[in-house]
Amino acid sequence: METTPLRAKILDTIIRKSTLKQKVFDNTFSAFNSLKETLLEMASEMDDELDGKLDRRVRLEYRDRGKFEAQLQVANDILIFQMHTDVFEFDPSHAIWQNPYVKADRENSYCGVINIYNFLSDSFKFNRNADEGYLIGRIFINRERRYFAEGKQQTSLRAAQFGEAEIDRDALVAILEAAIDFSLDFDLLMPPYEENKRVTVDQFNTKMDNSKFITGKRLGYEFDIKDI
Repeated sequence: METTPLRAKILDTIIRKSTLKQKVFDNTFSAFNSLKETLLEMASEMDDELDGKLDRRVRLEYRDRGKFEAQLQVANDILIFQMHTDVFEFDPSHAIWQNPYVKADRENSYCGVINIYNFLSDSFKFNRNADEGYLIGRIFINRERRYFAEGKQQTSLRAAQFGEAEIDRDALVAILEAAIDFSLDFDLLMPPYEENKRVTVDQFNTKMDNSKFITGKRLGYEFDIKDI
């Protein structure tokens, strides 16, 4: 059967987009592995610097959680870094579309993403599975290893500067230090009284580990994302 113009277009799109997205994935995965190595180094270095200066129960500890996840415990906080396996494009209202680098070639806008979440360490220690964590940052990486970050206190490279620099160890250190600094200042607030004025017998008797008592740093409050 003769190939129609539409079929030719479909085949061309499959080849072009699959090649593009595989390149983005490879770059993001490479950056994520570099992030893991950087986290391990930072945890070791900072733990050594803190040695003898505080209770040994308070420490920095790195943990590899699998191919696409890594964890850093900093005192009472846990930062989880998760690489999404899909490749994304941005919604029409995103600031990225005003960037000259993206305007010059739309394929530059396709990015992989590494998410940064902040949890309480006790949520994992005591298996409080209903506790809430917060997305505090995201790292976007494209086919040319160009990157930008958005999130709480992430000022290393914003969307307007996308295309100016490749992701490297120095960039990762700046992003990671900003994430750690934010999580340490992002204190646990006492939930509003109205949110917790009633409990059930089951919450006390059935789950002695308190897992039914939900805890989160901003539980009952709006999590401010105006600087995302």
